[in-house]
Amino acid sequence: MKFRSIVLSLFVLAALGLAGCTEKPQTLAKKAHTQPWDTPTSAYSVPGFKPGDEVAWEAQLRKRAQGQNEYSRAVSAP
Repeated sequence: MKFRSIVLSLFVLAALGLAGCTEKPQTLAKKAHTQPWDTPTSAYSVPGFKPGDEVAWEAQLRKRAQGQNEYSRAVSAP
């Protein structure tokens, strides 16, 4: 009888130990329900930007990316 209780307690401990090894599901915290160019204007908006204007939004992204391009920022030596 004592052997049976020892085996049963080891089984329960093993089951509890393995239960702690499960992985939590990985899901996105929040999903964006609006398009990025539909944001309201704020203090950080580029002057002249109109919310909902996809073409102007994409043009601004290209302009920012070009500002980070070292080749276009380099000043040519005389």
